[in-house]
Order: sequence, then structure tokens, then C-alpha cells
Amino acid sequence: MSFEVGAAVAVVLIVFAALLAVLKFMKSKGLSFTVRVFSALGMGIVLGVAIQLALGRGSDAAKCALDWMSLVGTGYISLLKMLVMPLIFVAIVGAFTRTEATENLGKIGISVLAVLLGTVAIAAVFGWATIALSGLAGADFTQGTVDASKMDALQTRSDKVADTTIPQTILSFIPTNVFSDLAGTRSTSTIAVVIFSALVGLAYLKLRNRDSEQADFFRRIIDSLYGIVMCIVKMVIGLTPYGVMALIANVMATSDFAAIVDLGKFIIFSYVAIIAMFFVHLIILAANRVNPVTYLKKAFPVLSFAFVSRTSAGALPMNIETQSKALGVDEATANFAASFGMSIGQNGCAGIYPAMMATLIAPTVGINVFDPTWVVMLIAIIVISSFGVAGVGGGATFASLIVLGTMGLPIEIVGLMASVEPLIDMGRTALNVSDSMVAGVTSANVNKTLDREMFANPEARISGAAAEE
Repeated sequence: MSFEVGAAVAVVLIVFAALLAVLKFMKSKGLSFTVRVFSALGMGIVLGVAIQLALGRGSDAAKCALDWMSLVGTGYISLLKMLVMPLIFVAIVGAFTRTEATENLGKIGISVLAVLLGTVAIAAVFGWATIALSGLAGADFTQGTVDASKMDALQTRSDKVADTTIPQTILSFIPTNVFSDLAGTRSTSTIAVVIFSALVGLAYLKLRNRDSEQADFFRRIIDSLYGIVMCIVKMVIGLTPYGVMALIANVMATSDFAAIVDLGKFIIFSYVAIIAMFFVHLIILAANRVNPVTYLKKAFPVLSFAFVSRTSAGALPMNIETQSKALGVDEATANFAASFGMSIGQNGCAGIYPAMMATLIAPTVGINVFDPTWVVMLIAIIVISSFGVAGVGGGATFASLIVLGTMGLPIEIVGLMASVEPLIDMGRTALNVSDSMVAGVTSANVNKTLDREMFANPEARISGAAAEE
């Protein structure tokens, strides 16, 4: 490394360290978690743009500086990924151990899944419609070239699902080695852990009817595990402002601004579809006779966290807490809805985005995107493939590869969108979290367990700071 490169890297890292210190100072002064996270977002944007303008996109100095900064950004994401499987396990099993009315569990599961899968189908329609009706289907930018390294990575992931039929995909959800799935070794490990956790919960209910002493001992173990995992989660969430700043700085420093301008129309229509789905969520809430405005006020802390962190898994504890302590959802339903929504029926990552990708590229291989048969097939495949989409980064890419591969469409479009995907992912993640909370409220209302007094009480709410206490 030359002296000039080393000096440039040192300057960037000194500035980065100073900004981290500013965020720490803001916390010591009692500024709210939400204010600090959005401040980190702004700092990251400015720092990333400055790095690209001063050092050049892809320069040795920029790469070296970002590599060191990844200790904070990528390290934060790695910690969140570490928590995904433990979170799913303790949340779902805890839902069984915390409920007394066992006859409601089946109703809870069915109603939650009905909302998640029904809304992901609607999201797929919106994703298709925004591209088909905007004239972007088959647009010139779909004919662009993809970096060879990115294409190789996409091809590797695509090959894993290319020869898998729908029945085989469904069979892959069943855990054959739970320890392997807890380690996340398969693309369907998340849904496999959901299934295993539900089986453990059902076994607990049977044990409770047969041997209450053993069941009580198991319940105390799960309660202890739940408490430990949630403490770890809160420690990790406390790192969010620092992680967000590093991640956004990396995105801005490595983004091709020209590509972002070229794909600006796609970004706009992506958010059109996302906002349209948010309105669907509000309509569903209104149909449940709850005030959509009150919901938005109470859900804002967790939705804003999901937006800037881009992780449904990291938002899981705040999601559960918001449902059970602010929205009036009973604890069992809140745990089910938040956990299922993290891996099943994600409206943004598994619904809107794959539908947009398929509709964008379909005309280039001679497909009429207004063909009703093709549209129905697209929606059906999206609903089925929405099972098992991971809650931390990369879920939308994986879902898109499954849909494109199943429908025989080129996968290059996924690589072409890589430069703008992080910008869209922020809105998608917030939509995913909202969907799970709407499922929780709907299920609680259907099963007559919704605490409407808590929902209407303006004092019953959580703040972002509660997540890191």
C-alpha cells in the first residue's frame, strides 16, 4: 500500500471513528433511539458520498477503508443473522408455553397464515401491475450486462433451485436434521425451524396433559431461554445506529450513481407498489374495526427500525413487544404472527419484488405479461415460494431466483438490479414487518382476544429505546 493510499484510508477511518463517537455522545445525552438511527442514516449517506467523490468508486483506498468499516457494518449484520434461528425457536415454542387456551392455537395459526398468504398474493398483483401498466416491462435497461462475478454468484444460487419441482420444494420444508437447519445450512432452513418449533410446542401441550410437573419444568427452561435470547437481542439492537451508519456508507460509496439515475423509474414504481400495499394493510385494519392512524402511530418505532436496518429478524423482538404491549394482541398470537411473518408471506421481499422481476424480463423472451394464464401462474408460484424467505438480507434475491427459475425466465435481471436493490429493500423490509403485525391484529380480532382498550390507549406504546434497555 502506497503512502498516499494509506494516508487517505487513515483520514476516512478517523472521520468514521469521530462519527461513531458522535452517535455515542448522542446516546449519553438521552436522545431517542429513533433520532439516533435516522441521524446515523444521514451520516452514512454523507460519508459514503464523500468517500466516492474523494477517493473514487472502486479505488484501492476506498476498498481498504470500507473493508475496515465493515467490521462495524457487516459485523452488525452477522450478529443479527446469529440470532435468527434462536429467535424463531424461542418465540414459537414460547407461544405454546404461554397460552392456556389450547383450542385457540389452531385458529391462531390458520388466521395468521391466511393473512400472510392472502396479502402476499395481493402484493404479487401490485408488483406485476406496476411494471405491466407503467410500460417498464421489457425496458431497455433489462438488456444490460451483469458483472461476471455477480453473475457467477447468481448462477450458483439459481442452480440450487433450478431442477426442484414444487412438490420437492414443499418437501424441503420438512426438517430432516434439525441441528443442520438450526445452523442455517439449507435455503429452506428457516421454515424448517418454524415447523420443528411448532412440533416442539405441540409436544409440550401433550406433555402438559399427561405430566404437568415435567411440562412445567420445560416451560421454565423455555422462559429462561426466551429471556436470555431477548437480552442478547437488545444488546445487538443497541448497536443499530453504528451498524446502520457503516452499512449505508458502504452502499453510497460503492453505488453506481449513473445506474441509480437510469433505474430511477424502477425505484419509484417499486415504492408505488410498496405504498399501495401499506394502504391494503390499513384497509385490513379498518375491516377489523381498529383505527389505522392509531396503528401507524404505535407501529412507527418498529417500522422505522425495520426501514433503516433492513432486517425483519432484527425487528422481531420489537415486533412482538409492539403487538402485545401497544396493539392489544395477546402474547401467543403476537409470537406466532411475528415469527411466521419473518419467514412466510413477506409482502415486500417475497411478493412485490419477484413479481416485478418476472414482469420486467418476461417480454424479452416473447411472453405477453397481460396473458391471464401467465399472471395467475406467476401469483401462484410467488405464494408457494414465499415460504422460508429468510428475515435477514438476501431474501428478495433468493425469492426472485426461485420465481424466475420456476417460470423459465432469465436470472440476469436480478444482477442488473443489484445497484439499486438496497434502496428498495428499506421499504420492503418495513412492509414485511407491517404485514406480520396486521396478521397478529387480525388473528386476535377473529379469535376475540384483541384488547381494544390497550389499542386505543395512547399511553400503551413502545419506543425504540425500549429495544435496547
